[in-house]
Amino acid sequence: MLDRVKLKLHFDPQRLQNDLHQLQQEAWIAHFVTQNYTGEWSVIPLRGPASATHPVMMIYSDPACTHFSNTPFIAACDYFQSVLDAFRCPLMAARLMKLTAGSYIKEHTDHDLTVENGLARLHIPIVTNEKVDFRLNKQRVVLNPGECWYLRLSDPHSVLNAGHSDRVHLVLDVQVNDWLLEQMN
Repeated sequence: MLDRVKLKLHFDPQRLQNDLHQLQQEAWIAHFVTQNYTGEWSVIPLRGPASATHPVMMIYSDPACTHFSNTPFIAACDYFQSVLDAFRCPLMAARLMKLTAGSYIKEHTDHDLTVENGLARLHIPIVTNEKVDFRLNKQRVVLNPGECWYLRLSDPHSVLNAGHSDRVHLVLDVQVNDWLLEQMN
């Protein structure tokens, strides 16, 4: 399996941005793995562990969790809900992840997030800029708004936002099934 695959799915960038605008006034939660970045990297959970009641616990994609549900944040976002509904594979976590201008996610790995292990992390860019430098295995990956990408993040990866605007992705953790594998071919 390749370390990066653009899926057949594509979503309307303007509608994604409209829903993002609905949540811009929400309190973004600082990413809890602070040693992995400099600047500001934050999250709004849209789906998480069903038992989680605090937003910080909603963003944690616990691999041992078996029951997931949407969070209250998605209630005002009809298109985000439509995007989640488009996935015909078990959906675990879904969150908005913002990397502010001038911020850097240091090279790191996210263990077990591989198709081969049955779990995939998918990225759907909502807003970005030409100076976002996403590296996977030291090679640049250009992710455009509305596209959907599988990235094997158990491999080394980093992101530098050298632009003057924030980068926001909708990030999904899903279980691999035949439908997802078909989207990747």
